[in-house]
Amino acid sequence: MSKAKAEGRPQWTTGRSVPLLAVLLVLLAVWFGWSGVRQWRQAAVGAELEQSRDRVVEGLQTALTGQLGKMATLLKTERVASALASGNAQAAAVAIREGWPGVEDVQILTADLDAAYADPKAFGYSRLALLEAAIADDASVARVVRDAGGQRLGLAAAVDLGPQGPAVVYIRQPLLRLTGVFDQVAVPGDGYLALRQGSHNVVEQGSRELSGGAEALARPIGRSGLRLSAAVPDIDPGPLGLGAIPSAIVAVLLLLIAVLLVLGKGKVPLPRRRGAAESATDAGPTLSESLAQVPLAAAAVERVDDAAAPPPSVPGEEVAAGIFRAYDIRGVVGRELTPKVAALIGQAIGSVLQVQGLRDIVVGRDGRLSGPELTAGLIEGLRRAGCNVTDIGLAPTPVVYFASYHLRAGSCVAVTGSHNPPDYNGFKIVVGGETLSGDAITELYHRIRDGQLHVASEPGSFQTREVNADYIQRIADDVQLDRPLKVVADAGNGVAGELAQPLLEAIGAEVIPLYCDVDGTFPNHHPDPSDPDNLEDLIQTVKRFDADLGLAFDGDGDRLGVVTREGKIIYADRLLMLFAADVLMRNPGALVIYDVKCSGKLSDYVLRNGGSPLMWKTGHSLMKAKMRETDAELAGEMSGHFFFKERWFGFDDGLYAAARLLEILAQREETPSEVLDELPDSVSTPELKVPVDAGTPHALVSLFVSSVQVEDSPFAGARLSTIDGLRADFPDGWGLVRASNTTPVLVLRFEADDEAALERIKDLFRAQLQPLLPGAELGF
Repeated sequence: MSKAKAEGRPQWTTGRSVPLLAVLLVLLAVWFGWSGVRQWRQAAVGAELEQSRDRVVEGLQTALTGQLGKMATLLKTERVASALASGNAQAAAVAIREGWPGVEDVQILTADLDAAYADPKAFGYSRLALLEAAIADDASVARVVRDAGGQRLGLAAAVDLGPQGPAVVYIRQPLLRLTGVFDQVAVPGDGYLALRQGSHNVVEQGSRELSGGAEALARPIGRSGLRLSAAVPDIDPGPLGLGAIPSAIVAVLLLLIAVLLVLGKGKVPLPRRRGAAESATDAGPTLSESLAQVPLAAAAVERVDDAAAPPPSVPGEEVAAGIFRAYDIRGVVGRELTPKVAALIGQAIGSVLQVQGLRDIVVGRDGRLSGPELTAGLIEGLRRAGCNVTDIGLAPTPVVYFASYHLRAGSCVAVTGSHNPPDYNGFKIVVGGETLSGDAITELYHRIRDGQLHVASEPGSFQTREVNADYIQRIADDVQLDRPLKVVADAGNGVAGELAQPLLEAIGAEVIPLYCDVDGTFPNHHPDPSDPDNLEDLIQTVKRFDADLGLAFDGDGDRLGVVTREGKIIYADRLLMLFAADVLMRNPGALVIYDVKCSGKLSDYVLRNGGSPLMWKTGHSLMKAKMRETDAELAGEMSGHFFFKERWFGFDDGLYAAARLLEILAQREETPSEVLDELPDSVSTPELKVPVDAGTPHALVSLFVSSVQVEDSPFAGARLSTIDGLRADFPDGWGLVRASNTTPVLVLRFEADDEAALERIKDLFRAQLQPLLPGAELGF
């Protein structure tokens, strides 16, 4: 043993290891130093972006103030003021246009906005919202609107139009009058700026990959509802999680050690690992241990802890994707639908409204026990997204739709489980006059899953309104019976029970209520009039009271079922024939849409009455979309949904359909049973439902279609339609199989001229379907 080692003095390393170690320390110093410089540069980009953001905000505010100020000045000029005072809207518009070069358009509308609401979709919901805001606040308002095929700056101000009373001025300006300031400000290449209205990007610059996190640095543009959002990339942490300054300190220390090594030519004592037999009191730290003792080493420990911690919960993880159906949102309360989930759904709906420049929305609910708490959650989410909510309380779904028109909101949500069991609930959604379905419903889930939910700087407003009386009055003003009819109204304890009796009595009917007390447990029978079993009590009551007719409504009042005095069920496709003949008398050549489950005789009946028939997919949302696309006057589904555009608003409404049915029957001298018996009839089945495994209905239908589209198929002589499942029309009847979009079942229906043809068609479908469902009881 050497003397140094024996005395416990430090031992010295010599030789070639010194230069190599110095190089290693220099490389480490460069790594830490480069990291510090990089973080400093990223921080500088952030500071530069904030300066650019503040300059743009100031410029946008100046531009808005200037535009509104110019409008206010023009309205006070003698020429404009004189024209307004005399009620000459055209002269006032011309004076404004001539006094403000570059203005694209000027309109002056009376405060009732009847001209705009005559066709709100064509006029533009964002323009409507601008005008309504100006009228409501009695002030000048500026917003970005969609007009003339693109984005424009819209200005509006409430004025008095002389003898015509309150009015509003609308001025359309090029968007550049607002956004020109963007061209004067440089945005750092690694940054992102966007002018936003709601969740809609009016204009943006920089790296669009950063758009999702741009709200953290957002700044409002006065009280205009516009804001400037900004984002920069996250600053990458340095080695061991150190920041810019600690990284620079470590780099300097490493360089200093490297210099000492070189200058000392191997005389710098570097303690090395001792053997196991050496005394622990003589041990010195190794190089790795020395580095671990550099100040701020705690930051490294903290970063390790963060990395090991579970990630924050994502809202989408709490929401079941399966509740987002083809036509609406529907799930089991407590398991799939909770107030928290309802709030996320509300915030997602509100985000969609904000993208479209909309803010006002109506909310109503059916009589289910879970309705109040889910409605409260939904409203919380809508307001969080900045929407102004009007709650109409307990109301049938068609009344919610009506309220969106009546209150000029244009958007609504009905909290309803429709005809589903009591433990279900859901949401039917209308945004900007269009019922959401398909991909639009799926988008709501994606927004929740991905966290793309708008959060307003201030919550939206909230108010309650009662519209049931307005709904009844609106119908009674248009529909009155030529003679009284006695009817039994069975609401199945659904929410339609609130209005069925007062509405039908208001149009002149004598009403016997059956299960019209609202009870979310549905204690008497399931509120689904398409199932014959649910009509037994109605049939007996009609016979007992010798009523002219029996009317049945589903759980939320948007579907209608009918039975005659003799107890015969009149299916919806035959009712649609009666409605079509009535509508076509006033609208020759009008389009009438029906779904794939309807009678084959319906098309001929519409043609004979001078109309244009069109078969389409099943689903209330899909039918309404097709009506808008084709401008149809009437549509109906086998399930009992009826859509009247003539004299009504085009949404499905069982209560209104009942009123129109009684109106038609009261105009005839024959009894209602005689009128209904005149309609073409045939031998048919109700809807037949075959349960299958979840997730398989559409695949099974695809296999079925493939099996019949082959040579020598027994379906070779049929006209095949595949717009929704497969419908095969033969000369003497037809059959249908389709996948339900709401439950895991296959839906079938058959119709023929006689029983023999009906059984033959059923046999054909059974033979093709049985191999796809071996061992299953088909039930037909």
